[in-house]
Amino acid sequence: MECELYGKDEKGICTCRLCPRRCTILPSQRGWCRTRWNDHGTLKALTYGLVTSAALDPIEKKPLSYFHPGSVILSLGSWGCNMNCLFCQNYEISQKEPESRKVSPQDVLRLARALTAEGNIGVAWTYNEPTLSFEFIRDTTPLIREAGLMNVMVSNGFICSEALDVLLPLIDAWNIDLKGWNPDFYKNICGAAGNPVRETIRKAAALSHVELTNLVIPDENDNPREFEEMARWIGSLSPAIPLHITRFFPRWRMTNHPPTPISTLVSLGKIARKYLSRVKTGNVSEEELAEYHWRNE
Repeated sequence: MECELYGKDEKGICTCRLCPRRCTILPSQRGWCRTRWNDHGTLKALTYGLVTSAALDPIEKKPLSYFHPGSVILSLGSWGCNMNCLFCQNYEISQKEPESRKVSPQDVLRLARALTAEGNIGVAWTYNEPTLSFEFIRDTTPLIREAGLMNVMVSNGFICSEALDVLLPLIDAWNIDLKGWNPDFYKNICGAAGNPVRETIRKAAALSHVELTNLVIPDENDNPREFEEMARWIGSLSPAIPLHITRFFPRWRMTNHPPTPISTLVSLGKIARKYLSRVKTGNVSEEELAEYHWRNE
């Protein structure tokens, strides 16, 4: 499938306009995310219609706690990412190219409709970075919406405004990872820049239901002062934006870090509630939180 957002010069060198990297891609080469390939001057989306993961998930698993709570949603993922977070929870599909199966927009529609008998409310584009499936989502989301179902995007928010402007009218709800506040954290730990993510959040929150996730990693992005700056900024957009403060567990290239102390999550939660009315703690059971409060209060 030919990509929608790119340019090319007289030598057949393509410039991708999907994400802020704006990769310059020589003939027979791929872009940074590996999903864009220059085929003799035509930029092609290698993951169009490719699915590596599919499940009927609780909406809270996205996590979306304030968008049709208690419902389930068909969740689809492909492969590839335009970040390389050292702590990636889904590195098997984001940083590698696992086995996948090909589906069409009509296939997704049929499956989504068939699962309504089990309570399905739509399709969540998730697991890997879904904006890299831009063309497939562009073609599929109108069918889902025409069927009276919902479209959800679970994204790192690292996307160009041109592509975002196409997606915003098609997506009903977003969960966006706001991975940290310090630019060095994004640069050194995620291999990307944070400012484009903030712009995505700002634009999406003005038009759609948006919830944010912050995975708290000990000694990396848990500085209380920086966290308060982040919470204050979110609150300036809207104090009603839900923030999920999520516990880190060792994963991929950060197995040398310990899990986030529950005390850190509780402390940061108190800071966030100064600016936000809906703050959730993730990757911690209610029993663990209750035990913590029982022991410390």
